[in-house]
Amino acid sequence: MNPQLFSAFVLVAAALACTPGVDWAYSITAGLRQRSFVPAVAGLCGGYILHTLLMVGGIAALLAGMPGVLGWITVAGAAYLLWLGVSTLRSWRGASFGLTAAVGNPASNQFRTFLQGMGTSGINPKGLLFFVALVPQFVSPDAPLPMPVQSGLLGLTFVLLAAVVYTCVALLARKLLQSRPRAAGKITLASGIIMVALGVALLCEQLGPLLISYGVRFPVQ
Repeated sequence: MNPQLFSAFVLVAAALACTPGVDWAYSITAGLRQRSFVPAVAGLCGGYILHTLLMVGGIAALLAGMPGVLGWITVAGAAYLLWLGVSTLRSWRGASFGLTAAVGNPASNQFRTFLQGMGTSGINPKGLLFFVALVPQFVSPDAPLPMPVQSGLLGLTFVLLAAVVYTCVALLARKLLQSRPRAAGKITLASGIIMVALGVALLCEQLGPLLISYGVRFPVQ
């Protein structure tokens, strides 16, 4: 693998991982509601591992070339974000450290947190497009490693960077908020609003073109 291209990819991937978004919101919220934020971070990284596998297998590029299918994937992702955001908003008043882990089966709660995290990043079509549009630019055809192997290594590098960034975010948030218990509810509320807003934005962005493609016409005022 070309060392210069790899170094450039690390810088770009680190910058993207450090950009606040729904992944940050979910890791912080899950960290407040669970005794451990590890399942949430692991789930988010699991979603990006799924994107990496799709990229290496060529399925990601195939989906990117099918706007209709990608559009419905986006709608499904938006609906999931709305459900997750509404669920978060419903619990913000009672948010506190380790609330969910103290009730019910801890192992079951952690597994559910993992699956929700994997769904958050795995069903995000923007993550899919990131791997399709960005990663190939850093793959060198002249390198000794096959191009699918290079793509896989780059994808896993992003997963590692994301794991480090999300862990640091969750640790810092927990450390700051433990001294301010009331802030946990406010952060949970803000995270729920972010998820709902992104879900609505994705729906508005995709539903119109999809309905038009199926022959639905909107009245002109």
